[in-house]
Amino acid sequence: MISSAIIPQPLARLPWRLIFLISGIALFGLINLYSAAGGSIEPWAMRQGMAFVLFMTVAIALSNVREERIKQVTIPIYGAIVVMLVLTDLLGFVGKGAQRWLDLGIIRLQPSEFMKPAIALMLARFYDLLPAGDMRSLRAIWPAAALIAVPAGLVILQPDLGTGLMVVFAGVTVMFLAGVQLRWFLVPGALVAAAIPIIYEFLLHDYQRKRIDIFLDPESDLRGAGYHITQSKIAIGSGGLFGKGYLQGSQSHLQYLPEGHTDFAFATLAEEWGMLGGTIVILAYLFVLRWCMGVAANASTRFARLACAGLTAVLFSYFAINLLMVMGLAPVVGIPLPLISYGGSAVMTVMICLGLLMSFERQQRTRSRLG
Repeated sequence: MISSAIIPQPLARLPWRLIFLISGIALFGLINLYSAAGGSIEPWAMRQGMAFVLFMTVAIALSNVREERIKQVTIPIYGAIVVMLVLTDLLGFVGKGAQRWLDLGIIRLQPSEFMKPAIALMLARFYDLLPAGDMRSLRAIWPAAALIAVPAGLVILQPDLGTGLMVVFAGVTVMFLAGVQLRWFLVPGALVAAAIPIIYEFLLHDYQRKRIDIFLDPESDLRGAGYHITQSKIAIGSGGLFGKGYLQGSQSHLQYLPEGHTDFAFATLAEEWGMLGGTIVILAYLFVLRWCMGVAANASTRFARLACAGLTAVLFSYFAINLLMVMGLAPVVGIPLPLISYGGSAVMTVMICLGLLMSFERQQRTRSRLG
């Protein structure tokens, strides 16, 4: 926090260390997108920069929203997003083989992105309203499970398995931290594990089964489905310790690396900046997550504590899934790396999560100052 003697008090109350850190990651992302486009701000770097400025403004605006107001709007917003997901599955715009967007004429909305922070807030609100005496009963389990299953199921039907898993992860994180007994996670987990062969054979789409096959045996189809991850590994490995140099990435510039500006942006970065550059980016993300966990740990109300934990889980899942994916340690599920990969939807979701966390952190400081 910067002294109000230097800048106006509302701005001085902002967590400037976090803002500078996030801006640094975003700037590194823009530099990477400039390189991925062959040394041009078009078509990705300029649009990404504009999206970041817009949604950073949104995050700062959200940081001024009071906790009571967030509580009031959580249930209506969750309900509205579920309705949008239903409409998306019925009437949505189809692109790249998936039906994930609502075409409103002037803009195409992807409701599943809004559900990532919404599920964290909704589960936090549910357990905030639940009497403490009911935590060991089924009343603490089945409504929360339904609140997670309905949107996750609608998202997976689009199909968008990666986002569906993120929704489940955020919701389950809130359930666990709310105090739900461990056995309620182990039993369903064991049932899901036992059902994996059935899910694989009858519920997954062909391309989803192919991704799992390639994850287990990347060399089975090097020129086909395994091409993406193979080229990603080559790009990361060829960067060595210090990288090939800025604008010198042969894998990305010679078009060997598919989606080098989106899902595999980290591979583009690691090729040019090496392990050193990749490590700096990873450490920057870890500092952001550390700040987020600190906000959750210091929250003074049950709702704030659970909401912050759920929002942190959303940010962590972005970061962890993408890095595991580009290194071949997880199947390819189309999750971008926040602020590094090109994509306004991901920037929006990340900045909404950070804006809400900034709001809770500001109110913590206000309470400690008054108390």
